[in-house]
Amino acid sequence: MPIPMTSNQVLNREFFEIRAKILQLAASFDRLNRADGSVDGDPRLSLVHEALAVLASTQEDRAEQIQLLFSRQYEDDWREKFDLASTE
Repeated sequence: MPIPMTSNQVLNREFFEIRAKILQLAASFDRLNRADGSVDGDPRLSLVHEALAVLASTQEDRAEQIQLLFSRQYEDDWREKFDLASTE
């Protein structure tokens, strides 16, 4: 569904926020690189790299794809697995 603004209007409105978030990501990666130890092989970092690849793509459902990437698959018995069974 199109939004009632042009692409240029959206970019004008959101550019500084986008820039700030990219800078925040860059700073986080810099801190990881400077820190002692290694997170190579950490599945969370792999997810972040996958999300960045989705973000860099041109597909139109990037937000949905990234949300799904960081989400658990739905399981019917989730309440039991997290010990949240109903007391009814």
